[in-house]
Amino acid sequence: MTSHEDNRDFVSTRSKTLALIAALLGWLFDGFEMGLFPVIARPALRELLSTSLAGMEAESAEVLVGLWNSITIAGFLVGAAAGGVLFGWLGDRIGRVRAMSLSILTYAVFSGLGAFADAPWQMVAVRFVAALGMGGEWSLGVALVMEVWGGRSRALLAGLIGAAANLGYALVATLSLSLDAMRQTLESWGLSESWVQWRALMLCGVLPAFLTLFVRLFVPESQRWEQEHKSGSTAGWRTQDLIGVLFGVVCCFGIIGLWSFDLPLQWRLLGTGCGLILVAAGYLYPVFQYMLRSADTWQASSSAAPNVIIRRMLIGAMVSGIPLLGTWASVQWATMWADQLAVGQPSAKAYTQLVSALGAVAGGFAGAALGAWAGRRISYVILCLGSFATVWLFYQTNTEFNARFLVTVGCMGGVTAAFYGWLPLYLPELFPTRVRATGQGFSFNFGRILAAIGALQTSAIMQSFDGGYPAACTAMASVYFIGVFVIWLAPETKSKPLDD
Repeated sequence: MTSHEDNRDFVSTRSKTLALIAALLGWLFDGFEMGLFPVIARPALRELLSTSLAGMEAESAEVLVGLWNSITIAGFLVGAAAGGVLFGWLGDRIGRVRAMSLSILTYAVFSGLGAFADAPWQMVAVRFVAALGMGGEWSLGVALVMEVWGGRSRALLAGLIGAAANLGYALVATLSLSLDAMRQTLESWGLSESWVQWRALMLCGVLPAFLTLFVRLFVPESQRWEQEHKSGSTAGWRTQDLIGVLFGVVCCFGIIGLWSFDLPLQWRLLGTGCGLILVAAGYLYPVFQYMLRSADTWQASSSAAPNVIIRRMLIGAMVSGIPLLGTWASVQWATMWADQLAVGQPSAKAYTQLVSALGAVAGGFAGAALGAWAGRRISYVILCLGSFATVWLFYQTNTEFNARFLVTVGCMGGVTAAFYGWLPLYLPELFPTRVRATGQGFSFNFGRILAAIGALQTSAIMQSFDGGYPAACTAMASVYFIGVFVIWLAPETKSKPLDD
């Protein structure tokens, strides 16, 4: 081998390594952003709602806190959905690396601003904008890594993706426990109880901002994207098409409004159905416009055909939406329930998230490995059935915060999070390079809209069960049974190469 070839191989290996490191750090901080609010939600919302909660009975107060928790989660998920499309579009237009830098900076800055919130609506607003960047980073990172690595070692890479995000959850829990241990020291420094309980932890959300410098200076662009850019196929993306995304966001908040106020059920269901159709149309609008402008470069009968891509985006949204809905409408409430059960133990919620996250790290690798071994569809069915079983075990067999509570939450976290190793394995296989970031962004993040609606249902169901988490969360976990049937609409991609 010549010295030139040696150097080329070195550069190739270096490029792949740097891209993977940047993406893994990005996903770790994604997990940090997602895990941040569940840990601080109850003390933060009780403080921000202190005036409204004054004089309320305990059950009514819990329902109000739960409602605002649902609204905040829903706003975060809507932001992530919009960000997946917005930054996915940007990644297909200006490149994976530049768009990823902007997405990381967005979620870092606005997450830190949450530390200064004085009202619940302000928390909803900053979480929404932070989620724009977080949703974009996921799809951009997956596209970059899978393309730079040329589709090789897909199962291992997908497992790393799932594990990195869940390490972010564990990082939040560890920081929370550290702040609890330093409580007296921090108070002696003049920090108020509010800052010790949750504001300081939220301010830590600015840490990923430093990652943007590393990404811009050292991480190479995807050669596959650069080839598409040189061929002119990226020129079809237009800024004015983002009006569709804005329209979709407005419709999303309209849906949230339907479930946030006391309206007749039939109006809620009708409005939600119409709203989802309008949101899908708005989010797909940039893709429609791009394909119209680039019609002469598309293959008529292949996985790159426009009708095939749109169908796969919708199927991807369904198979992503099932686990996302199960996670945000059921699993994520475990920390709130732990805080309610463990009176006088402020660290209970952090321990709950830490154990759940550690189980989820293993689950990310297991989900990817299962998908590679058993096939994409069979493995999805296994994960759906296993997820419902572990959610039922956790919520229906625990009555107090103890060692058994932590063991079962670890099992639930591991099995339900296995989807997040399976999804980065499967979604890149559905789309060609020129629309991979946008296709993944829509597929994974449109599922977040379904999850946002589901999170609001958890709060509504809680009101029917006197503020009880177990009944509401178990009921929402039944969505996994839908996934057993939905997956058969999706193509099997095992052993097939990544499409150019």
